[in-house]
Amino acid sequence: MSSNKKVPASESGLQNKFRNITDTNLLLLITIVVFFVMYIGAIIFQGKGFLKPQTFFNILNSNAALIIAACGMSIVMITGGIDISVGGVAALVSMCCAVYLDFHDGNVFVSILIALAIGLGYGIVQGFLVAYLDIQPFIVSLAGMFFARGMTTIVNTNPFNVQNESFVSLKETRITVPGLGSVNKLGKYVPAYIEIGVVVALLTVIILFCVLRWTKLGRGFYAVGGNSQSALMLGINVKRTKFISHLLCGLLAGIGGFVYFMHVGSGSASHASGMEMNAIASSIIGGTMLTGGVGNIIGTLFGVLSLNTIQNIVSSAGYDDAWWTGITIAAMLCLFLIVQSIVMARKKK
Repeated sequence: MSSNKKVPASESGLQNKFRNITDTNLLLLITIVVFFVMYIGAIIFQGKGFLKPQTFFNILNSNAALIIAACGMSIVMITGGIDISVGGVAALVSMCCAVYLDFHDGNVFVSILIALAIGLGYGIVQGFLVAYLDIQPFIVSLAGMFFARGMTTIVNTNPFNVQNESFVSLKETRITVPGLGSVNKLGKYVPAYIEIGVVVALLTVIILFCVLRWTKLGRGFYAVGGNSQSALMLGINVKRTKFISHLLCGLLAGIGGFVYFMHVGSGSASHASGMEMNAIASSIIGGTMLTGGVGNIIGTLFGVLSLNTIQNIVSSAGYDDAWWTGITIAAMLCLFLIVQSIVMARKKK
């Protein structure tokens, strides 16, 4: 006699739903859960400072440019590439716009066009070299990073704060978030606010999320990153898709550079130092795989938030030395790389 134990229908349906979760959604779910666990832990163990809405909004204010740059990085990584020039492009944009506004009596609108032109120029050149000349993206973007840092110094060697009135007015603009203020130590109500750059960053996330999820181009990014040969057999123009991914990354680096410029309000050759590494780390933490084919822009947003939440936790705990932050970020990266390896093993199985 053989006894077969029947599995309840509800349990069987739950197992099927779990098996049907895509790798992208699974990694996104893990990222969101980790972020909320860290933030709730910060509220419990580090005091009520993290409970104030403005603390969360300050993370967005400080990292709006990184969110935009990380979104561009995620697009390139989904196609199986990488771009380590985004920090250099942001620094070059900041310096060029600062010099134009202060030394040439410029206006804000033209400075925005300058930022877009620099980003597009980088995207076109690097995209052409990677997609059509088949040069390794790491080598191309490494050369781009060195070129951008060198050009930043050539444009101006000395750091300075921008005094242009129209730009300063734009920089100091704050968008009040109704109903989320807090009372300070003097008993005065202080409304919560975000900077203009946060609006730009969130719009970027929404637009790219829609592109990746509901457009032919977005599906092409995933197909090329998953298996370029299979994508070619399906009729996808692999070279053009890679070119567009680098073009978008360059454009977003230019936009992120101007958002960074609006936040700091100055030009300096040392600006955006390490932004490219933070963008890569945020993309990985957000569930974008280095091998390509898997990634989510919403995950990238939470990757940036997670990265900076852990930095704030380390700082609040009294470990202000730079190496403690580096060690913590390294531990997070190792954790998420292990998770990605497990997901890859699940995919093969």
